[in-house]
Amino acid sequence: MFDKPKHILIFVIAFGLVALTATITLTQESWFPSEWGADDRRGAANRLTPQKVLQAASLIKTGEVFELGRVYESGIPVFGTRHYSLRIPAMSGPLGENKTTWFEEIFSGEIGQIGTQFDGLGHIGIGDHFYNGLDQHDFAKAEGLTELGVENVGPIVTRGVLIDVAGYKGVAVLGDSYEITRADLEGALKKQGVKITPGDVVVIHTGWGKYWMTDNDRYGATEPGIGLEAGQFLVDQKIVMACCDNWGIEVVPNPDESLAFPVHQLFIVKHGIYNLENMITEELAAAKVYEFAFSFAPLRLKGATGFPGNPIAIR
Repeated sequence: MFDKPKHILIFVIAFGLVALTATITLTQESWFPSEWGADDRRGAANRLTPQKVLQAASLIKTGEVFELGRVYESGIPVFGTRHYSLRIPAMSGPLGENKTTWFEEIFSGEIGQIGTQFDGLGHIGIGDHFYNGLDQHDFAKAEGLTELGVENVGPIVTRGVLIDVAGYKGVAVLGDSYEITRADLEGALKKQGVKITPGDVVVIHTGWGKYWMTDNDRYGATEPGIGLEAGQFLVDQKIVMACCDNWGIEVVPNPDESLAFPVHQLFIVKHGIYNLENMITEELAAAKVYEFAFSFAPLRLKGATGFPGNPIAIR
């Protein structure tokens, strides 16, 4: 015979340890597989349906086009040791009696992570794990990613929504390291009279673009941007991509000094939501264009973590 009280106590402790282990495991792995299944490699781009394209097209009233991409040129702000270089070799030719001649260019740089840059699902991880729980040891190769490359994304044509947070706060530029809150986003949306719908691209105006190529040191030292609370609000709206006129979407440095780029992890790793950084937003904000047709198509560069480009808004 066994001592019943002691047996029950041992059982309770053992059960508690099993429950604790299960809780830890759930906490670590609850963000994968994704809502689109374990084999998905497109993330939130799965929300881009023909209906979203038609919704975007219905917003075009004047045909006015806004270029949202920065000019790529020598001296642009870059993060860390990233670089940009373009060179034109000597003129080639002539060919034929008609003396055809031509120029070409040689480009060097972190092609997906400079200028107006698109963050793909292979750009950010949590430790060794990336979107859908993929282990970097299994797909990160010197010649390119064998999983999560930008070739999986496809063209992004959908409804765009501008959230003018600077305008809502009554300033031209948000302050250094200002954390945009959920209340800021909701307040600006209410003031503008627009709502976010699933499958939208959200463009946030902070005014920080004022320092692009005018004060690069200040531009890159810190930035106002969304915090985790605001980020979760956008996740809950089921957006496809977050865009901003700063270099990293989120507030830098994070108010919690122990965290580094947690909104990137929330968006890209846990929910398959893309980032598009270093945007031109001041023209949309000045014209009070709060919803529009949005278009951006990453080059199908197999195995790349991101890509530069020139997104456009049409009203």
